[in-house]
Amino acid sequence: MNTEKITIKEILIDRYDDFKNKYWYRVPENMRDHIDGLVNKAISCSDIKNGFAEYICEECGDITKVPFTCKSKFCNRCGRLYTLKWAERQQQNMLRVVLRYSVFTMPEDLRNFFYSRRELLKELQDGVYNVISHWYKKNKNCDYEVEVIAVIHTFGRDLKWNPHVHALVTEGAVDKNNKWWKSVEYIPYPFLKKAWQKVLLDIIKKHFNCYKTRQLISNMYKKYPKGFYVNAKRRLDDTRQAVKYIGRYLARAAIAEYRIEEYDGDNVTFWYEDHDDGHKTRVSMNVLEFIGKITQHIVPKGFKTVRRYGLYSRRRNKISKEIVHLYNFIKQMSIERLLRDKKQEVEKKKTWKGRIIDSFGRNPIQCKRCEIEKILWKIWHNDYGIIYDIRETRNVEDILYDPVSRTPLHRKVIQISLLKM
Repeated sequence: MNTEKITIKEILIDRYDDFKNKYWYRVPENMRDHIDGLVNKAISCSDIKNGFAEYICEECGDITKVPFTCKSKFCNRCGRLYTLKWAERQQQNMLRVVLRYSVFTMPEDLRNFFYSRRELLKELQDGVYNVISHWYKKNKNCDYEVEVIAVIHTFGRDLKWNPHVHALVTEGAVDKNNKWWKSVEYIPYPFLKKAWQKVLLDIIKKHFNCYKTRQLISNMYKKYPKGFYVNAKRRLDDTRQAVKYIGRYLARAAIAEYRIEEYDGDNVTFWYEDHDDGHKTRVSMNVLEFIGKITQHIVPKGFKTVRRYGLYSRRRNKISKEIVHLYNFIKQMSIERLLRDKKQEVEKKKTWKGRIIDSFGRNPIQCKRCEIEKILWKIWHNDYGIIYDIRETRNVEDILYDPVSRTPLHRKVIQISLLKM
């Protein structure tokens, strides 16, 4: 029995074909090609046969080959790197204000509506913004524009289909009339729960309007007279902390590999922490069922799991940041903090080498023998062949054109991910 270093990749390599042979008919037909493509990418992630960057020590000639990664959100390791990069980008766009972290959920009886029609997951994100913005419009005399980042999440800790929305909401808004920031107390729970209930049930009624659905909706109002559950207890003063907190749900794999305790080829055993009592619950299931559970959470191709609304939208974000910077300066009279925030906005993006150094304290391309950094010698891709070679005098030209036919290859737009964390 294998109880050490169990990875999703190992399980997929071992039994994914068996899963397709037995249960592929259960996968929505319009999702099959997309799911199959992402799974195969994850299986071949970091396979040097697909491409690599080659580094060489100028002193001793020692070579390091760094394989390309798959860059798939489904891949446990690449998904984590995607989340880190997203968090770094968002820190430059976040307003330096107090944020409220909120989770909008739905009863189990309603979840399958969004399994059969996954494009409707976007309407859940839109619905959260509509709830927040409606409260400002309804209860305030001024014309306020609120800021919301909404992330869709489709699974619970037990891997079951459980769509819900994680949101970062500013405790305040910009008055669109005088272009000034107004700090506002947070929205009351009774309104959040009732408004979210109505928005969610209206979405279902709009797309599944039949007698059976109308009866279910009526029962939902009777069963949940106070509305659907919303958790908005966490208040975050640090925008960096807020981004990292919600970023965990952006490209997160359905299960972290450290939670997998056993895999014997036929069954998988994992644990999760119960929300109610905090105790660990162990679950054992057939490996094919396990594969089905983790692949069911792959979202449709092109679907945006994170959406920005109001002043967090790209169109409005720049002016919003300037308003908040000025507001914070006048309120706190702290030029040091203002300059520090500005500096954080222009920080350079981390390279893959920088991430390895930060995480593990070592330079991945430093020669252990000579203690100097190796130079990039060659880049080879399975589809395009050699796309960089330091020895080629006509290298730049060959990157853009086929050396024989001279037809454009458009290699300049190829994204090369050299290493993951």
